[in-house]
Order: sequence, then structure tokens, then C-alpha cells
Amino acid sequence: MTGQTPRNWNAVIDDLIAGRWTDPETGKAAACPFETIYLAETLDGQEADLVKGMNFGGRIAIVSDTNTVEAMGRRVAKALRPIATVDEIVLSDDIECDEPNIAHIQELTRHADAVIAVGSGVISDSCKYATFKDGRPFAVFGTAASMNGYAASTASVTLGNGFKVSLPAHAPKGIFLDLAVSAAAPAWLNAAGLGDSLCRPTAQIDWWASHRLFGTYFSNTPYILQGKEEADMIAAAPGIGYGDIESVGILHRVLTLCGFGVCFTGVSNHGSMGEHQVSHWMDMFAGDAHPGTVHGQQVGVASLAMARLHHRMLAMKTPPQIGPTVIDEAGMMRRYGPEIGPMCIAESRKKALDAEGARAFNRKISEIWPALCDELRPMLLPVDTMRAALVEAGGPIDADTLGLPRPVWRDALKYAREIRGRWSFLDLADDAGLLDPFLEEEGL
Repeated sequence: MTGQTPRNWNAVIDDLIAGRWTDPETGKAAACPFETIYLAETLDGQEADLVKGMNFGGRIAIVSDTNTVEAMGRRVAKALRPIATVDEIVLSDDIECDEPNIAHIQELTRHADAVIAVGSGVISDSCKYATFKDGRPFAVFGTAASMNGYAASTASVTLGNGFKVSLPAHAPKGIFLDLAVSAAAPAWLNAAGLGDSLCRPTAQIDWWASHRLFGTYFSNTPYILQGKEEADMIAAAPGIGYGDIESVGILHRVLTLCGFGVCFTGVSNHGSMGEHQVSHWMDMFAGDAHPGTVHGQQVGVASLAMARLHHRMLAMKTPPQIGPTVIDEAGMMRRYGPEIGPMCIAESRKKALDAEGARAFNRKISEIWPALCDELRPMLLPVDTMRAALVEAGGPIDADTLGLPRPVWRDALKYAREIRGRWSFLDLADDAGLLDPFLEEEGL
């Protein structure tokens, strides 16, 4: 999918960092925490120039893993030696972004003035949170278009008790994306990035419905930022599958622009609602049945399931009616144990409705249902379009292609609402008695 003229990979991104792009809803520019974000078809030979203007001090730790050191880590370390003392740290490729490994990275890099991660999800988030804890600057050379978290000011961390949370951290000072390196990454990694991006319609629908039904905060700005780029990304899906540089670059742009949404809103709702809860539930509770898939692969499959639920419920002529939220405390304690169980109970209580709350909700949804459906339908993507894009990119599309036993997948969809206080259509469907019939239709 090579274009006739070179693309400006940094269009809009440069304006955002420079404060030239204003939020159409507020008229204000975002307070962007980045000094630079730079995408190029190759960064080979540019690494030192990109870093030396960032005042990272005289000693820099380059952190990669046994895969990404070969892809780019060794190259970055060699390039930076003329401008700084470089500590090369190579981690195992099977580490998790959890509290012990974050502490280990802090210890390994303790002599460095700054840390540069060379990798994607786990390496980036681990280094991001480690440097946030001790106040050192951080940058990242991405090695795959596998997730939208490069530009996030949060990190997805597994706590010591196994509970996975998104913790406040700090954004990288610099994000450097070599598209040739990302295109050469294993195809399933870039397909995971596509899966992470395909949650846009499901997250937007959940977030807007929550806003209309409960008066919670909502912003269209993250979706305006991505604009038509989502359509370009879906059209590029076949090229993502075979490592075409331009196609992977289009994906990287969508992932990066999605990350900017937090700069304007201060929250991650625009790209993380019910579908992300399903993925996090898998990571926390699938146990030995977990197939070793990564977050974006799981989000892609969960987004397809959520999209089918959205399409089904928005086709209803009469609004769903709910009963009071049932918080199955005994069940949660059995499912999650004495440490995590109380945390899930507390999250569930944040959005639970008692009898009066349910009556008020039913009045509200009855009043606005036709208008709400009209507002939500344009946000939908056809399920077949989403599914075809994942197939073309080489990503999983269901529990079977994830390698996850169907009973565990059913539990993920059924119980994901319990782990987070953020309301979604999973809550609506379950409280209305519609989730179990939906799961039966899903063959679960």
C-alpha cells in the first residue's frame, strides 16, 4: 500500500505538541506533556539527534528485552554512546508490568539520570511507572504498533495481589516511532494494535450513553482528533497484516492520536470502556486457561462482542428496563478471593442502583430512548467491517482464535462489569436481564 507521494507522518501531531491545535469544544489548546513525538519511515542514524536536545543528563539507561534489543535496542544504545554514558539493560521477554518488575527496573537503572525504553507495551509501561516513582525523565523508542499507550500518562500495572489497574504516571518526554522497525515486528503485534484501536465505537457508545443517562462527563474531542484516520486504518488492514510500512504508519498515527485524547479530557474513557474491562478480567482471572495473548488482541475480540451487544440493544423498539443492581458479594469472594474480592465489591458499589435509583433510571431511559438510539447509531461500525479488518490483519476474532476456553470467555463477558466502577452496556444488559440471553446467542 505504498503511496504516490510521501506522507507527512507528523501532521496534526506537531501542531498538538506546539499548542497550535485547539479543542473545538473549549477553544483551548491541550496541555501536552511531550517535548517531541516523531514518526518516520526510518530513524536509523537520527537517534542521537532526537535525544540530545532533551537534556537527559550524562548517563542514560537503555531498557529493552531479549526481542526488542535485536529489533532496535542495540542500535539505539550504540547511537547514544557519543552523547552520554549508556547503561544497556536487557530484560526477559516474558516479564509483566507488575510491582516486583517495576521495582527491579528502578534498581537496575538507579545510577542513570534518565531512562529510555525500547519496546512496546510492557517495557514502555514498566519504565514509565518506574521513572514516575522516582522523578526521572523518560522516553521511548517504540518497536511495534501494538497499543495506544505510548502517549498515555497512565500505566497499566498489576498490583501485588494480582489486581490490574491503570495508575497515574507521567507521559514520555519523547516518543520516537521507526515505522520500518514496527513493520518488521511480528504481524500479530501490529494486529493487536488494530484490535486496541477498534474499540473506538464501543467505547464511544458506552461513554456517551453514560453521559446521557447519568450526567457523567463526556468530550467529543478525542474522536475529532482521529477524524477520518480510522477509515484509513481499516482500509490499511491487509497491509498491517503483511508488514507494509505505510499501513503500519497509518495505524501508529491512529494509536498516537488516541493517546492525545487524555491530554484534553484527563480521562481514558474515550478508548477504554466495557471492552477493556473484559480484557482486564481475562488477564486477572483466566489463570492457567489464559492463552498468553496480549491486551490488544483481547480488546479486539471483546470489541466485536460489545459491538454485537450494542447493535442488538439499539435495535430494541422499547427501552430496556432494569431492576436494582445485584451485587453478588459471596460470588465475588469465591471468584476473586479475600484480597481482590473486596476491591471488586467496592468497584461495583460505585455504580450500583438501589430500588429508587433503578426506578429513576427507567424513567430517564424511557424518556430519551428514541433520541439516545438516534445519537448512538452513527457511532457504530458494522460488525462485519470490524471483523474483516481483524481477519485481514491476522488478529483473533473470537474465543476460539484467541485460544481461550469458551466457559472462561463467557465468564469474562458476564463478570467484567464487577472489576471497575465505570458504567457500560454490560451493566445495562445485565441489570435488564438481557446479558445471559445475549451470551447464549453468542454460543456461550
